[in-house]
Amino acid sequence: MIYFDNAATTYPKPESVYQAVNRCMRDYCANPGRSGHKLSMEAGRRVLETRELLAELFGAKKSENIIFTLNATDALNTAIKGVVKEGDHIITTSMEHNSVLRPLKQLENLGVETTIIKCNMLGELNLIDLQTSIKENTRVIITTHASNVTGVLMPIKEIGEIAKQNKLLYIIDSAQTAGTYKIDVSDINVDILTFTGHKGLMGPQGVGGFYVKEGVNLRQLREGGTGSMSESLMQPEMLPDKYESGTPNTPGIAGLAAGIKFIKEIGIDKIRGHEEEITSYFLKQVSEIDDIIIYGPNDIKKQAPVVSLNIKNRASSEVSFLLDNQYDIATRPGLHCAPLAHQTIGSGQQGAVRFSFGYFNTWDEIDKAIIALKSIAKEECF
Repeated sequence: MIYFDNAATTYPKPESVYQAVNRCMRDYCANPGRSGHKLSMEAGRRVLETRELLAELFGAKKSENIIFTLNATDALNTAIKGVVKEGDHIITTSMEHNSVLRPLKQLENLGVETTIIKCNMLGELNLIDLQTSIKENTRVIITTHASNVTGVLMPIKEIGEIAKQNKLLYIIDSAQTAGTYKIDVSDINVDILTFTGHKGLMGPQGVGGFYVKEGVNLRQLREGGTGSMSESLMQPEMLPDKYESGTPNTPGIAGLAAGIKFIKEIGIDKIRGHEEEITSYFLKQVSEIDDIIIYGPNDIKKQAPVVSLNIKNRASSEVSFLLDNQYDIATRPGLHCAPLAHQTIGSGQQGAVRFSFGYFNTWDEIDKAIIALKSIAKEECF
């Protein structure tokens, strides 16, 4: 199988990730922070190590400001719902994933106002539109770092400056960029950075989290056992315990640590460089095929390694099925849990076939995909 669905989940993982999960399950998978015996202590050390690795990766000064969650969606729900109240106003963009848009729609029922800025046909945000959307009751700006549909990169540093100048909170969804792009929270004005472990960070599914800036106070969405201050019936205020109730996904966290170590060993620049090279080549070759429509910037310096396309008016699900069934190539068709993004780029009815590339994809695989698309575009498979 040629796998081009890395924007959904990176596959395969580094061998060290599989080994770390297995070793945790077999050798020390007790409950971290809940007991004083050797297995619990080892599990706790692994959780702390991963927290420290993430803090280093994101440039956070304190590891306790890294909070573990189930995934990026869980992190975004905590971030969004934890900072607003009735009467507040939130600004976002039309290129967001439903993990942002659905919580916002739910909050509208509770008296929170939202503005969704429509991006241009390439998915790019006009910063003037952002500036003019700010109101007296605006509380938060939230944007993706890179679209999961077109890969278009948002100008997060400039958005952060606008947020800072207007004393607003800025939340960034880095699901498509963490582990592939350098993100330094000390260099950009971000209050909350959410991430997932199973994409660019190369860890297992079932673990994600967020960085919260010192002094930013969120309402926790759940309360329960933390292994700390057990004598109190109230949730601890200290980080990370305030937001981490219940038994964590220790095997997933151990695997995430292995993924981050792999990234450090290879180097983010080398990983991104390879992904940019194969994506740029793919874009160039595919753009020369008759009847193929490419969405987004079509410029690797303006987008992550994500390419969405269609072949004439063919259903995206049909094209993706042919790629899978006849060429053993995995892609993702449809609306990619981002319907407004597809409306923005003009594929709201048809959806699109998404190719999303990763570090383990090869030049030979890219060439095979190009050959397959040429064949399908000529209707040789229909």
